Amino acid sequence: MKIFIPFLLLTVLFGCKKDESRLPQVNTDWKQRTVEASLDSLSSGSTYLSIYSQINSYDEETKHGLTVTVSMRNIYDEDTLYMHGIRSYDTEGHMLTDYISQDIHILPLETLEIIIDEEDDYGGTGGNFIFDWSAEAGKEPFIEAVMIRSSGQQGISFTTRGIRRD
Repeated sequence: MKIFIPFLLLTVLFGCKKDESRLPQVNTDWKQRTVEASLDSLSSGSTYLSIYSQINSYDEETKHGLTVTVSMRNIYDEDTLYMHGIRSYDTEGHMLTDYISQDIHILPLETLEIIIDEEDDYGGTGGNFIFDWSAEAGKEPFIEAVMIRSSGQQGISFTTRGIRRD
């Protein structure tokens, strides 16, 4: 027991460091997904998605961080979808990140994700994403975000769904 208590204290003190340089995490290497072929024969569209990396509580000044998972899904079992632009904006409408510089593909039934850490105020209470894409006529990606925070036995979670802009 005498050895256990100092070990526990060291674990708590040194095992819980906050990484101040965290940026949104992406589950894939965009460069491995680039497309060289012409996509002119496909239909194009744009989808808007709202996210909340922070949420107000009690009053205007009290904010709590949320973990955000942005999910881009190809819900079709035969057709590949293509993304031309993935851009994020903060509450004031300033662009934060332009995720891709070349067209990328999402294979049938594949999901790509961007994860924003709970401790990151990335985008604030009114963050936004814009996705530009191409697909076979009548098809489009399914884009949504899941926001979550838990503490002890309490938690909050909710989703937002992308809406077509054009």
